Amino acid sequence: MGELFQEAILVSILAGMIRIATPILFAAIGELVTQRAGIWNMGVEGTMLMGAFTAYFIATATGSVWLAVLAAMIAGALVGLIIAFMTVTMRVDHFITGLGINLLVAGLTLYWFRMYIKGRAQPTFDGFDNVAIPGLSAIPFIGEILFDQRLLTYMAFAAVPAVWYLLYRTRWGLELRCLGENPKALDIKGLSVSARQYAAVLFGSVMTGLGGGFLMLGFSDRFLADITAGRGWLAIVALIAGNWMPRGVLAAVLVFALLESVATHVQVLGIDVPHQIFLALPYLASILLLMGLRRQSRQPQRLGIPYFR
Repeated sequence: MGELFQEAILVSILAGMIRIATPILFAAIGELVTQRAGIWNMGVEGTMLMGAFTAYFIATATGSVWLAVLAAMIAGALVGLIIAFMTVTMRVDHFITGLGINLLVAGLTLYWFRMYIKGRAQPTFDGFDNVAIPGLSAIPFIGEILFDQRLLTYMAFAAVPAVWYLLYRTRWGLELRCLGENPKALDIKGLSVSARQYAAVLFGSVMTGLGGGFLMLGFSDRFLADITAGRGWLAIVALIAGNWMPRGVLAAVLVFALLESVATHVQVLGIDVPHQIFLALPYLASILLLMGLRRQSRQPQRLGIPYFR
């Protein structure tokens, strides 16, 4: 275990933590907005997978990673539109809708992938490179960790204060938070509850699709059927563990990403410790944290409850 505490390894672990956190953070921050509007979207895993597959298809077909990013966001929006229609318009149970979406997307993406390659060698592509921030990236230790990352990584972390400002310093954010607490108050004022919930779900799904796109373009050059590997579920866990607050969500995502980064380095270094232990720790930590927050939860009061006029 002593190898993990060498300076070069510590830098690699922490830099890896930032990269690993990126797709989860995109999804978790998007889901935060969705749940603040009273919609409990359990289809995050499927939405992220759809974004990842779409990014792969467009990247290999066109060679443009930025076009692939745009396509991943659009794919996320389309999945979100289905979720919004089912939960807001049809008032189907939120959990059943999300689980159904996850199963549907898993089957569709695998089918489309097999149709796309048709037995040939899987096409690959060149993904994102790191973008070093001049001056800051030269800072010893910290520079390599924080300021020599992918461009979308900077955007993911910038989204945290942006969403905080949106939720707590704008009229739209106030209306959105009201949806999760007392949507009837907005309805009485003549404001459309469904339109705002649709907007919240679409925003969250676009962010999740973007997370899936980054997972594909920032970590791999080929598609795998289980490439998301539960990261969508981790985003939901991070949201709950973060007590539905932007800074709490960020902290939870970083803890989960750190444990995954450590597990990866344990494997690479050949340390005789089962890496599955580290992969299980985020879930154990979230359970313990939930137990501690049971009396002071900030969960929206109307989360997951369909609104009837």
